Amino acid sequence: RRTTRANARIVRRSSGRTTAQQDIIRVEVIGAQRPGEGNGSGNAHGDGSARRFESRRCSDSGCGLRFPVDAGSELGRLCPHCGSATVTVEAPFSTHGANVRGRHGDPPDRPCHEPSRHDLEPLNTTPAGPRLAALLDNVRSLRNVGSMLRTADGAGFELVVFGGITPRPDHPKMAKTALGAERTVPWRGFADARVAAAALAGDGWSLWALEGGPRSQSLFDPELLRSVAQARIVLVLGHELAGVDPRIVDLCERVVHLPMLGHKGSLNVSVAFGAAAYALRFSRLGERTPLP
Repeated sequence: RRTTRANARIVRRSSGRTTAQQDIIRVEVIGAQRPGEGNGSGNAHGDGSARRFESRRCSDSGCGLRFPVDAGSELGRLCPHCGSATVTVEAPFSTHGANVRGRHGDPPDRPCHEPSRHDLEPLNTTPAGPRLAALLDNVRSLRNVGSMLRTADGAGFELVVFGGITPRPDHPKMAKTALGAERTVPWRGFADARVAAAALAGDGWSLWALEGGPRSQSLFDPELLRSVAQARIVLVLGHELAGVDPRIVDLCERVVHLPMLGHKGSLNVSVAFGAAAYALRFSRLGERTPLP
């Protein structure tokens, strides 16, 4: 029974550490999934067919855990909490995700090629507003980085740059949290995030650190949001504990923060990135644009 219970636990921790790689870039379109892998919205296979789920409930009355699994999946036969047998409850179902399109408006099942680093161009499906990129300065958690890649894909980021120990999209366990976004977002890797920041600034990007300190202003300042409509902004996020490298902060045109109204002074880095990314993407002239 102990072996059964251990095998039923399908989520494990990973250090997320990887060897720093210099000047690497990759891009693919949505839908080039591995066999049986979803697109992150839980409603499609790689071949575009509908994906079905079923609800299963633990037969142990002292547990009673209820959870969804792929219809017919062996993973659902045993309770992941106590290891007891489960029973199917109700009929299989499908969920409704977003209308997924390729990066250039192509259907998600269209084959693609891997371009050279000079072939990348702005996404023509990106909403009107600022051009966005991200620099992840030594974000150490594989789960955080995978979540941030999904956000970058959803918010139409043109590029994500990985610095220092930040796990790269080609990490063998990245797909567990990125769920395909590791293959859809253009990216580059640098051993030193400060070198990456200088290169981005030299290329005309405006660096915005999501960080505290004396220079920091609220990301929701109306005057600030009025300046983003035609900007090229790199959102810079740092290590979960140490924050953004001060050498990089010195290169940033702006330092911004999310207002905190409770007892805690900050959010999880991937949550903060999501809030900031969508605030910038759907803000125009200081007002939130209608969602698509």
